[in-house]
Amino acid sequence: MKIIPETLRGGSALAEDYTQGTGRARDLYEYDVLHADAYAQRAKWLDETEHLRLSRKEVVACLRIYNEQYNSYEAVQASLDRLENPDALVVVGGQQSGLFTGPMLVIYKAVTIIKAAREAEEKLGRPVIPVFWVAGEDHDWDEVNHTYVLANDPQAVKIKLKKQPVRRSSVSDIKVDAVEWKQVMADIEQNLPDSEHKADILRMIEHGLTDSYGLSEAFAKLLGLLFGHYGLVLLDSADPSLRKLEASVFRRLVQHNDELEQAYQTAAARIVDYGYHLQADVHEDGANLFYIHEDERLLLFKQGGLFTDRRGLVAFTMEELLEEIELHSERFSNNVLTRPLMQDSLFPVLASVLGLGEIAYWAITRDAFGVLEMQMPILLPRMSFTLVEPGVEKYMVKHELSFGQVRDGLEEPKKQWLAAQDQLGIQDQFSGVKEAFARLYEPLVQQTGLIEKGLLRLGETNSKKILGQIAYLETKVQEALLRQNETALRQWDRIEWSLFPFGQPQERVYTVYHFLNRHGLSLIDTIMNIPTDLKGTHRVIYL
Repeated sequence: MKIIPETLRGGSALAEDYTQGTGRARDLYEYDVLHADAYAQRAKWLDETEHLRLSRKEVVACLRIYNEQYNSYEAVQASLDRLENPDALVVVGGQQSGLFTGPMLVIYKAVTIIKAAREAEEKLGRPVIPVFWVAGEDHDWDEVNHTYVLANDPQAVKIKLKKQPVRRSSVSDIKVDAVEWKQVMADIEQNLPDSEHKADILRMIEHGLTDSYGLSEAFAKLLGLLFGHYGLVLLDSADPSLRKLEASVFRRLVQHNDELEQAYQTAAARIVDYGYHLQADVHEDGANLFYIHEDERLLLFKQGGLFTDRRGLVAFTMEELLEEIELHSERFSNNVLTRPLMQDSLFPVLASVLGLGEIAYWAITRDAFGVLEMQMPILLPRMSFTLVEPGVEKYMVKHELSFGQVRDGLEEPKKQWLAAQDQLGIQDQFSGVKEAFARLYEPLVQQTGLIEKGLLRLGETNSKKILGQIAYLETKVQEALLRQNETALRQWDRIEWSLFPFGQPQERVYTVYHFLNRHGLSLIDTIMNIPTDLKGTHRVIYL
């Protein structure tokens, strides 16, 4: 197995500067991820501020109930036992609950959390627990209700739940019927190529989906099957029991709402002033909290002394909102700017594992942590990979293609390659014929016009028809060349669809089950054994 660092296009300049220690990014975060003493500094601050967080015992008790239901493994119970230790810290990260665990980046985030926790524990000599935050409170159903596998065509096949919720409900609250689960299981069975591992993979998927209320439950069970034996603790941000514990934090978010809004606005202005782009919206008069009304998740704003949504479906004074939190904390949820504050109110977070886009928008929250007397934790970029399967590597070698060429697009190299297959120089011959015809025929047409004006128009029309017939024959010859090279062109397509489907990095499109079907469950152990890199480096893994 070869592991080669490569670069990807795009990304966030702010996050890249943060992970590389360049530019002015360091001033926008609490800790320098590259500093040798960052873990020790953060651990010391956490030891001194245990009183700022919710009861460790109550949080662990809540997590025990959830994990016993969806992630019941001895290693997970051991992690929870260790988390009760007053000395224990946490490395945490999260993601929306996608179909079949969503794209590969989710798997890489879980791997990073586990490995970062292990390394921090070794460095600090104290328990560090890996925690995965299932963002079940999010309501973007269209973002999570599907996934892709690579078919033999080759092309990416979309597998999607057909259910369309009537309201913008939290994903964890959207019920998926047994008939729908059976349909997506049938779809993935049909589209995964036959392999020695397929039966095991399908049994795993069936175990995760059967009797699951919705996507979040299925996501948690499947993630547990993959990482439970590594001790990865799961929680769902939409868990009503967890929300009950969080009531006091929601109250603080409301009581200090104006200060928090100002902190977000100030930080956003600073980011732009430093020459970076904002990665999340900072709404004027935004409360940065959601309220669930009649199963619909409504973003709250402040207008005329009231907390209300844009459509005016609900309206609360501050006192009424605080009372509603006391009575119905399960009706409240965070947005991207308050979730980091909630996370650090629940756990002694040593570090948070994030994608580069998330690292960029977290810069908006630094001053907000200070409003609640907290500090932004250390931010660690999740590890990023592209898996190159043996067949794809063989095709790349055959056609002398580098990863960078595939990344930059194969349309032009493919045209050049196809032109080189024209051993007879047919394309040049057709070009020469058309040029020669035009050169010889045009003067004749002009002279016929001197005899009679109508002959000029007739000659021009005749010229176009003849050129059209030549072009028609040229097209047929090109089609014949394509048929002659069809097998090789499918190899080019296989490379492109495997590594950059839809022009996107592989990790953002395909589900892990596409790869597990080809390489078996041991692939997870293979990825876990890849050396840790917490600098945001993208690496290409030649399997």
